[in-house]
Amino acid sequence: MDLAKLENYKENDRLEAKAAQGGLPRSIWETISAFANTEGGIIVLGAKERKDGTLEVVGLCDADRMLDDFWNAAHSPDKLSCCVMSDRDVNIESFDGKELIAIEVPRADRRLRPIYVNGNPVTGTYRRDHKGDYRCASNEIQAMYRDASDESVDTRIHENLTVDDLFAETIGSYRRSYELHHSAHAWTGLPDEEFLCRIGAAKVGSDGMVHPTSAGLLMFGEEWRIMAEFPHYFLDYRQELGADERWQGRITSQDDSWSGNVFDFYRRVFNNMKQAINVPFRLDENSERIDETEAHDALREALANCLTNADYNERRGVVFLWKEDGLHFANPGGFRVGLKDAYIGGNSDPRNETMMKMFTLISVGERAGGGIPDMVKKWTSAGYGRPVLTEQVNPERSSIFLPLESEEDPDHYEQNQGTSSTSLTHGDMSALLSIPNAQLSDNERIAFRLAIEEGRVTTAMLSKNAEISKLTANRVLKHLADMEVLVWRGRNKTDPSQYYEISEKLLG
Repeated sequence: MDLAKLENYKENDRLEAKAAQGGLPRSIWETISAFANTEGGIIVLGAKERKDGTLEVVGLCDADRMLDDFWNAAHSPDKLSCCVMSDRDVNIESFDGKELIAIEVPRADRRLRPIYVNGNPVTGTYRRDHKGDYRCASNEIQAMYRDASDESVDTRIHENLTVDDLFAETIGSYRRSYELHHSAHAWTGLPDEEFLCRIGAAKVGSDGMVHPTSAGLLMFGEEWRIMAEFPHYFLDYRQELGADERWQGRITSQDDSWSGNVFDFYRRVFNNMKQAINVPFRLDENSERIDETEAHDALREALANCLTNADYNERRGVVFLWKEDGLHFANPGGFRVGLKDAYIGGNSDPRNETMMKMFTLISVGERAGGGIPDMVKKWTSAGYGRPVLTEQVNPERSSIFLPLESEEDPDHYEQNQGTSSTSLTHGDMSALLSIPNAQLSDNERIAFRLAIEEGRVTTAMLSKNAEISKLTANRVLKHLADMEVLVWRGRNKTDPSQYYEISEKLLG
């Protein structure tokens, strides 16, 4: 954030302003907890909100003394469970002769969460949602404690089950896939029970018997057995390519015509979703047609990422959608390394590490931390738009979007750009996303993304993608136009072809 332009900002999910005229505000600790438990953010002391939501600098009477008060309290476990800020994160700044304190709160490492206040995690754990701090419910706190463990959550042994309770057909399918990639490996000749122990799907329990782990149950169990251990378990795939029907195809774990486990779901969904990928005519050195592209690898990575990072103890389940604009993947639980680090890669931290290992053994997914960057690279190199990662709280979910439109497709470009002269490269998109996105609400972000990826956004487009009424969508777009993020195009107010596009001011 550029403090020189502070008065142009508004409070949002990454920015909080506090006048602090009466000393260090008590609510600052709740905001620090909220930022640390979400995606981080900046607190500015010495600024307040105007009626229009913009910020006004009021300054601090004694910034040095307030800074001392801050650090004395921040290092007290009675005030803050863990001080996630360092000296470089907190500074006194000058603005038009007035002093401010800027506190940059980083996203806390999952091993330190939850960050709570007043010595009580039940009543003192907060998160940030849009521009407010909210107290976390018990299920959110429990999820943070699960994630804080160094032991992968899918290694738990289910001693009430045996290996015979797993679905033999799924195990056979997995073993055939394994043998294709490891034909000469010694594990290929092992009995099922020993093979499952080697890959982490089973372990010896306290009774000396072999029992399934959570990873083995989720990957190879039947849905009704999985539900007995994970009551909120649900996998859902839908193909929604038109407005005439609710969906054209659906696969759910609750359909008793198949096993309902994670591995069989992955295979079924991949075979459906791969039909969305264009396959150019190419021959290999033996004059055989090449039926797959790098986009297929990216699709496998997206599927495996969501399935292995899902928190199967949480509600709402895993949802995959094939829609006209692209392929959507969502799972309960946030990105454990944060969005920024997920894009960068190099730090693999799957929620279900054993399940990720199982996928990796059959050449699906990436354990070295290069999965997301590799997915982005392969998807865009195949000619599609840049994949988008998003994260939400209350409830916590993480999502991957693989756009099916290609900026190099002249028909699509003409259809979506019309008479617009705006043309965005991937670099333009990345730059734009980093500028105003932090100032936007959830619906405004969806509108902004649509304007970037489609070249334009209409009321109907936003209403469908954000699942809001057209009246609300119209208000959102008008607000973005007032902010000069978007600009309205049309002959008159009743023109049915009217639309909004990115403001030229943002494009520079």
